[in-house]
Amino acid sequence: MATVVVNGQAADLPPGWEEETLLAFLRFHLRLAGVRFGCGAGLCGACTVLLDGRAARACTLPAQAAAGRQVTTAEGFAAAGGAPAAVLRAWEELAVPQCGYCQSGQMAQAAASLARRPRLPPEALEAAMAGVLCRCGTA
Repeated sequence: MATVVVNGQAADLPPGWEEETLLAFLRFHLRLAGVRFGCGAGLCGACTVLLDGRAARACTLPAQAAAGRQVTTAEGFAAAGGAPAAVLRAWEELAVPQCGYCQSGQMAQAAASLARRPRLPPEALEAAMAGVLCRCGTA
């Protein structure tokens, strides 16, 4: 049985889940509501999680592809430390969320971008965030 480390905890992929998406595994097997389904094609970014610290679209990634790797969802940002925790703190301090649907994907994308380049100029961060759509149109 394959194992994925999700938010610091080992999680086994049950038989039959290998062919499911990482999104389905996280939401329906592990019951992590912070991972959102948007378009199902990896285009909107609502399903973005951190996979070994890099942004990954969970709706198009087979769960099996995460075997032996570290997955961090919005539920694990505080405990993850580093960029994910800093982004979560900033989101809370600045009251960023509007409707909230895209927020976990937005935070994962921002954390991955800032982890690679902590002093990212605002225009570069804005470009990095362009792939995560806001459903309510406020971002």
